[in-house]
Amino acid sequence: MIAAIHAHLRDHLRLLEGRDRQPTAGIVDRQSVKASETCGQRGYDAGKKINGTKRHILVDALGLLLMVCVLPANLQDRDGARPLLAKAFRVYGRLRWLWADGGYAGQLVQWVGRVSRRALEIVRRSDPARGFPVLPRRWVVERTFGWLGRSRRLSRDYERQAEVAEAFVYLAMCRLMLHRWIKN
Repeated sequence: MIAAIHAHLRDHLRLLEGRDRQPTAGIVDRQSVKASETCGQRGYDAGKKINGTKRHILVDALGLLLMVCVLPANLQDRDGARPLLAKAFRVYGRLRWLWADGGYAGQLVQWVGRVSRRALEIVRRSDPARGFPVLPRRWVVERTFGWLGRSRRLSRDYERQAEVAEAFVYLAMCRLMLHRWIKN
């Protein structure tokens, strides 16, 4: 139910911005989040040194959330993106261009080409870059994580079921979109 409300708000905002309802481009990324002891599915992300979950999100070119998938943190990024992208390919038929960071490189790129005949482009960080350089396309999804970070409920994963955790992400994004809609 909340996903349907979210989709309606997102479509309306896209129309206000002069875009089509259906996006043609998307950016994929993930965020590791600490989980409470009561969290239903937890795992250890050795790269971030976090015991919790990963939120894999797909956003459009405006930074509006298209889809979210919450999985244990011990799952590799490219394996965690498969259920997210498989569902996205069914829902968003016009989605043609996809971008992701280096964590999604490898087998996922071939899988996307084989399953959907779409191209997943990996946006890599240059070696001499220090700090947080602004990368083409990738900054959009990082900005979305910044927006979602304003919601206290998303600072830690407390939910026993992944569907509930995903619903709270949709709720946070609905709040942001309503605020944006009122400003226009």
